Amino acid sequence: MQLLQQFIAQHRQLLVLTGAGCSTDSGIPDYRDGEGLWKRRKPILYQEFMGSEATRQRYWARSYLGWQPFSQAIPNPAHHALARLESQGRIGQLVTQNVDGLHQKAGSRRVIDLHGRLEQLCCQSCGELESRHWMQQKLASLNPGIDALSATTAPDGDADLEIDFSRITIPGCPICGGILKPDVVFYGEQVPRSRIAAVYDALRQADALLVAGTSLMVFSAFQFIREASRLGKPIAAINQGKTRADHLFQLKIEQPVGDTLTALSASLPE
Repeated sequence: MQLLQQFIAQHRQLLVLTGAGCSTDSGIPDYRDGEGLWKRRKPILYQEFMGSEATRQRYWARSYLGWQPFSQAIPNPAHHALARLESQGRIGQLVTQNVDGLHQKAGSRRVIDLHGRLEQLCCQSCGELESRHWMQQKLASLNPGIDALSATTAPDGDADLEIDFSRITIPGCPICGGILKPDVVFYGEQVPRSRIAAVYDALRQADALLVAGTSLMVFSAFQFIREASRLGKPIAAINQGKTRADHLFQLKIEQPVGDTLTALSASLPE
């Protein structure tokens, strides 16, 4: 902890990169184990979602049931500690791979949602935006009895469910009838260039990077660590288990993210 305190004290303009490990204490499961391997089946691919009605039926049935616990999640000590560090002027930009909005709920203001937010939908034909609440209401009205189904919560508002998905009716875009997709970056889909550019701008202005709760196995996040190393930016990490960038860290704390960040923010002067 003392080494991490020194790292933060020496670098007053931090870019913080967070992942699923920051939200597990809020009841949102993560995808990978301590070795960076999949705990469960791989998430749905963008190409599968767009190319198959059956895949979309399966996705929306499970996501309908997974949404309630996901949307009711509240920030945990990791989120609150990072919000305090920002209020102390120690964080210039927070970049999260999570799609839950919990950093903002905790009070963080300088947040880039790298992979989007699950609370919004986007039509893949006309670009119309709809709220997830609208989709929940439509799915319920079109599929009587769906609320009686039971499922196990899974990452990113998903749920484990096995039924005859062909009976599920999915609403189309209210404007053009096109395919509605959560406004998040699916596996196999590209992060919008404007977001990538915004992170690179923040990275160039940062004194150092702090990685929290991510194995960095996804390239969209790992690329920023690689660039920071190329630029000679010091990098510290808080993560239990190995990451894709262990060889690039100047400091790594293998302790629970929430406990570590809480102790860190409490130990630093205002």
